[in-house]
Amino acid sequence: MATVHGSSERTPDPAPEQRPAPHPVDHLPPLTKLLAGGFQHLAASYAGVVAPPLVVGAAIGLSPTEITFLVGAALFTAGIATLLQTIGFWKVGARLPFVNGVSFAGVPPMLAVVGAQADPRDALPVIYGAVMVAGALGFLLAPYFCRLVRFFPPLVSGTVITLIGLSLLPVAFKWIQDGGDRPASPTGLGLAGATLVIVLLLRRLLRGFLQQIAILLGLVAGTLIAVPAGAVDLDPAAHAHLVGFPVPFHFGAPHFAVSAIVSMCVLMLVCMTESTADMLALGEIVGRAADEEVIARGLRADTLGTAVGPFFNGFANSAFAQNIGLVALTRVRSRFVVAACGLMFLLLGLSPAFASLIAVVPRPVLGGAGIVLFGTVAASGVGVLVKAGLDKGDNLLIAAVSLGVGLIPVVSGSFYDDAAVPETLKIVLDSGVSAGCLTAVVLNLAFNHLGARRSVRGD
Repeated sequence: MATVHGSSERTPDPAPEQRPAPHPVDHLPPLTKLLAGGFQHLAASYAGVVAPPLVVGAAIGLSPTEITFLVGAALFTAGIATLLQTIGFWKVGARLPFVNGVSFAGVPPMLAVVGAQADPRDALPVIYGAVMVAGALGFLLAPYFCRLVRFFPPLVSGTVITLIGLSLLPVAFKWIQDGGDRPASPTGLGLAGATLVIVLLLRRLLRGFLQQIAILLGLVAGTLIAVPAGAVDLDPAAHAHLVGFPVPFHFGAPHFAVSAIVSMCVLMLVCMTESTADMLALGEIVGRAADEEVIARGLRADTLGTAVGPFFNGFANSAFAQNIGLVALTRVRSRFVVAACGLMFLLLGLSPAFASLIAVVPRPVLGGAGIVLFGTVAASGVGVLVKAGLDKGDNLLIAAVSLGVGLIPVVSGSFYDDAAVPETLKIVLDSGVSAGCLTAVVLNLAFNHLGARRSVRGD
C-alpha cells in the first residue's frame, strides 16, 4: 500500500484542560489576592526591615529626618532584593516566595565600625564600602557555597528550621514589651493577647481567601483596638514627606577600610549560611526542593542585592525567616505574592509618608501575631525532625546538642561578651541559627558518616 507523502497526521495540541497546571509556586493569583497577600507579607516583615537602620542611625547620631531617609533607603533596597529573589533574571533568584531585607545580623559589626570612628558620622561611608565588597565576594562564591547543601540532610535542616523559629520568638516577646527590656505593660499584654486571639478565631471560623489573610486582618483589628487605648502614635505619619527618593551615596562616597571589610565578609558568610537554611526550609514547605542550583541562584540574589544596596544607602540583605511562617500558615505558595510585597517595599521607599503608615501598628500588636508566625516555623522544623527519624542511631543526640548550642545567644545575648572569643568568631556564635547549623553539620558528619566508615573497616 503506497504511502502518501505530506499527508501524515499531526498530533493535536492538548486541550487547555489537559495541560499540566503550574506548580503553586509559579501560580499567579487574581489581582485582589495578589495585593492582599503581598500586603500581609509586608506587614510581617516591615519591622525587621526598619529596625537595623533605626539602631544604626541612632548610634551615629543622625537627625530624625536623616533616620527617616535611612529607613526609606532600607525599604527601597529590600524591594530590589525581594524582586531579585522572587522574579530574578539569568541565574539570579531562587524563584521562591522569599522576602529579602536588611539583615539584623549586620548590626553588631556595623556598630563596631561606628565605635571605631573618631566622628561617628564618618561610619556610614566605611560601612557602605565594606558591604559592597562583601556582597561582590559573596556573589562570586555563590556557585561554590551552594554545594554545601549535601551537608544538610533532613536531620540538619530540621534542626535549623526549628532554631529559626525559636530564635525569632524572642523578637515577638520584645515587641510585646514595646521593644525594650522592661516588663510588658498591661496594655501591651492586652493588645498582644487580643491580637493573638483574633488571629486564632479568624483562622478557625473563616474559609478560603479570608482565612489566608487572617494575620493581616488580625493586625488591622489589633491596631483599631489600640486606638482608644492610646497606643497608636500618628506623629511619624504627620511629619513625613509624601515623596522622597534615596539619592545614591547620600551620606558620602564609600570608603574601603580593611578591618571593616573583613568583618563584613565574615558576616556575608553567616548570612549565606542562614539563607541556605531558609531556602531549604521554604523548599520543604512549598513542595519544591531547594537543590544546589536553586540555592546558588538564591545566594546570587542575596549577595547582588547586598552589593547594590549601598548605592541607594542600604545595608546587607538576606532572606527573612519570619515570612516562612506566613507561607506555612496561609499555604499561599505563589512567589508572585511575595514579588508584590517587594514592589510595595519599593513604593514605600519612594514615599516616606506611606511608609510611616505601616509604622503606626503598635509593637505589641505585631508581637501577638508574631507568636503565631514564628511558632509555626519552629513547629515546621519539628515536623521535619520527626521525618528524619530521631529514634535512629544518634540522631536525637545530634539534634539535642545542636539546638542547645543554637539557643545560647537566644537565651543570653551577652553570653560571649566577656569570653576570650575573637570578634570574627563572635559574629558566628552570636547568630543562633549559624552556630546551631554548624554544630549540626559537624555532629552529623562525625556520628553518621565518619563513624560509619570506621565500623565498616572494623568489620
